[in-house]
Amino acid sequence: MEQVKEKNRKKFQVSELSQYGIYFAFIVLCIIFAISNPVFLSLGNIINILRQISFNAILAMGMTMVIITGGIDLSVGSVLAIAAVVSASFIKTAEPVLPVGGAVLAGLAIGALCGFFNGLFVTAGNLPPFIATMVMMTIARGGAQLYTKGRPVSGLLPGFTFLGSGFILGIPVPVYLLAVVVLITYFILNKTRTGRWIYAVGGNESAARASGIKVHRVKMTAYIYCGMLAAFVGLIMTARLNSASPVVGDGYELDAIAAAVIGGTSMEGGKGKVFNVLLGALIIGTISNGLDILNVSSYWQQIVKGLIILVAVLIDRKASK
Repeated sequence: MEQVKEKNRKKFQVSELSQYGIYFAFIVLCIIFAISNPVFLSLGNIINILRQISFNAILAMGMTMVIITGGIDLSVGSVLAIAAVVSASFIKTAEPVLPVGGAVLAGLAIGALCGFFNGLFVTAGNLPPFIATMVMMTIARGGAQLYTKGRPVSGLLPGFTFLGSGFILGIPVPVYLLAVVVLITYFILNKTRTGRWIYAVGGNESAARASGIKVHRVKMTAYIYCGMLAAFVGLIMTARLNSASPVVGDGYELDAIAAAVIGGTSMEGGKGKVFNVLLGALIIGTISNGLDILNVSSYWQQIVKGLIILVAVLIDRKASK
């Protein structure tokens, strides 16, 4: 009896570490960087961190939904690029026939289409998500290069740049857009039937199918949502830089996965919380910003990120067992 109690106590401790350790880690990071350099806690730097993480955090929202279903999406960086260059080319020559809003919708449609094919490869094609989305990653990146002939698209309409570089009440517009995406994602996952199905499919796909859930449709929904958010980030980045490059977004999928994993989303599916993932993205952004302030090499930053992801995955595996 005592052995059972001890075993349950250890399981509870690991679960608590997995759930609340991220908050403790974030607080410790902020204290360390604040002591190292007082500039870290300045209002200007905090706003800068929020703007920097907005792109990765939005990507992480879509990535989280896919991971909860038991999948993964390696194509978000490439989807971001092709949606960005196509929309930018439309915005550059926007006429009354094709207003800026139409160009934005075109970019989102491209993201949704890429997500649809990702879902199709995984469900109808029965391909492992890693392979299916790697195929889309290659196709979308090649498509972006082909569409622009390898050259960036610049000289966009001035009004469009407000989406990425504007401010409202002293807060960057991308931060507001992130808040909207977080609330939408939270609502879908926690307040809708589709959200319950997403968790059910990731938790036990066979049981979900036996209970009447259309597993293929649920997975398609997750991949389409992820693709649309990738395209949305492409639009915001284009507005921020006033230019769209076919190489933009390279490697962004890794940061999105990292934010989801650090936020406690289980790579085995069925588990993930939106606000924890947001905090995961904030931790990555805080580390990058803090190390930049301390003039630490970007190479070391990559090593630190990798070690943090490793620890997060080990904790997740331990909690799952």
